[in-house]
Amino acid sequence: MNNQNRRDFIKKSTIAVAATAFFNPSFSQINTSNVLKIGLVGCGGRGTGAASQALKADPNVIITAMGDVFEDRLNEAYDSLSQMDASKVQVDAAHKFIGFDAYQKVIDSGVDVVLLTSTPAFRPLHFEYAVNAGKHIFCEKPVAVDAPGVRRIIAAAKKAKEKNLNVVSGFCFRYETPTRELMKRVLDGAVGDINSISTFRNGGEAWYLPRQPDWNDTTYYMRNWYYYNGLSGDIVVEQAVHSLDMMSWAMKDVMPIKVMGTGGRQVRTDPKFGNVYDHFAVEFEYANGARGFHFTRQQAGTTSRNSVDILGNQGRANINVTSRHEIFGKENWRYKGAMNNMYQTQHDELFAAIRAGKVIDDAEHMSNSTLLAIMARDACYSGQILTTEEVLNSNIVLGPKLEDYSWDLALNPNPVAIPGVTKVV
Repeated sequence: MNNQNRRDFIKKSTIAVAATAFFNPSFSQINTSNVLKIGLVGCGGRGTGAASQALKADPNVIITAMGDVFEDRLNEAYDSLSQMDASKVQVDAAHKFIGFDAYQKVIDSGVDVVLLTSTPAFRPLHFEYAVNAGKHIFCEKPVAVDAPGVRRIIAAAKKAKEKNLNVVSGFCFRYETPTRELMKRVLDGAVGDINSISTFRNGGEAWYLPRQPDWNDTTYYMRNWYYYNGLSGDIVVEQAVHSLDMMSWAMKDVMPIKVMGTGGRQVRTDPKFGNVYDHFAVEFEYANGARGFHFTRQQAGTTSRNSVDILGNQGRANINVTSRHEIFGKENWRYKGAMNNMYQTQHDELFAAIRAGKVIDDAEHMSNSTLLAIMARDACYSGQILTTEEVLNSNIVLGPKLEDYSWDLALNPNPVAIPGVTKVV
């Protein structure tokens, strides 16, 4: 396909909707005196954090329903949130839902806003159900672990747009003040036309939960979901996708035309680490000739780095996620203002939009950035150069059908990918 056809394809295959704010008559009666009810789907650490931020975002919100596949995780989240502000945690026993269908019960319980923070593989199913039910949504990243999941998100997001639903994504750097300020300048031409972007997300070891005597295989996999690509998507999709989201942001959320890369398991070779890699190195090619490079690893004892470096024909922009946001170009600039809590800002802006009858729509970039990460993984798994449309149109599903999950389901995780052998499209 020529470049123009590729651009047309991607335009049609993704949701061409920018973040917008407009008056919605259906919300015209909402004001700060109305109680907004929150439902939490996925009660792990990220879910508990998101719920606490939602409670702080508005003076008149309450959590009325919670759901998770594990009862102990739900109870821990409930206790933690209650200690923060018991008056806002109004979840009785009948609205604590356990099991793979808990998401349905939470969403159907009469809530106004749902927080989707479960294991990534289930995000398309949960998002689709929440949209069909007409709920405002906070949706953690990534939004899928494979191409069929991304396509499911894209289809549901179109319905969300038609229904004027707020969709705020867990790509939190889009809500961080210094990164917003830098990206605004980059998109306004502060470094000229972008030639290349390099992103790094290098860190140490992640968590692991030893198998317990009363766990069957499915329980063990679900407890250690991070190490199974059918549940997490692998590290480049689950964690390093933040870096790829910033790359995509700088490129105005235009998708590349192809990708190649390499990766593998050098350190985490023990079977307890499931079937995921511990390092990836990827190159994306854009239609205008620009290149995007991404490097990520999770290896104990190695040097950490979390950075974005943007090189244009009139300057460069650099982000060190923990300490530096600066531009060297037509006008040198460095962010010297106050830092914000980007996780809190996400929920502040979500609830403010609902109150004002406005809509925030993060659907396009959350879909594109997830697809970018899946492209990176698939190129490394296969050892092949892949086009964006090849990956987006792939029918390979990494795990069982989402609606079929139960504690008796034999998950049978995929073998560790072998470049040159593993098929991804």
